[in-house]
Amino acid sequence: MPSVPPDLAAFLVEAKRRTYAGLDDDATVAAPLLAGSKQLEHRAPPYAYRDIYFGMGFFVGQETVSRDDRVIWSMSYSGGARADITDRPTLLEIYKFLRQALLGVSVEEPYRGPHLFEQAGMTYRNEVEGTLDRFHGIETIARHDGAPLYELRYSGGLLR
Repeated sequence: MPSVPPDLAAFLVEAKRRTYAGLDDDATVAAPLLAGSKQLEHRAPPYAYRDIYFGMGFFVGQETVSRDDRVIWSMSYSGGARADITDRPTLLEIYKFLRQALLGVSVEEPYRGPHLFEQAGMTYRNEVEGTLDRFHGIETIARHDGAPLYELRYSGGLLR
């Protein structure tokens, strides 16, 4: 079984903060590999990070990390806002809050955001099981009154 490179978690944190969470337009690829997708990339040799996803209200995607041009780690995810939330201003509010939560990604658990983040009348929760070599989790966003707004499930690990 391959061992987790000691610098992989730190690279993941940097890549995530410099792509979707930080909404860095420089990370967006103008001509994505898959038509209709959004593609974000970050490089810090020997590593390269790529996040490709489809959709907005409900979305599906995959993150990969390559080392010396060979994919060594991946995480798949799917989720989004509740189906009855269709107005653009509410969706934008939820995803702005989500990006703030995701900036709290840590080296200890470099998958999504922190276990708990509260701001602007919303609460983000993230529950994860496993370690960087094999893990799965679920993140949710709710209003402070408990009304659910968003849910995402994710899983991944080291490839072998």
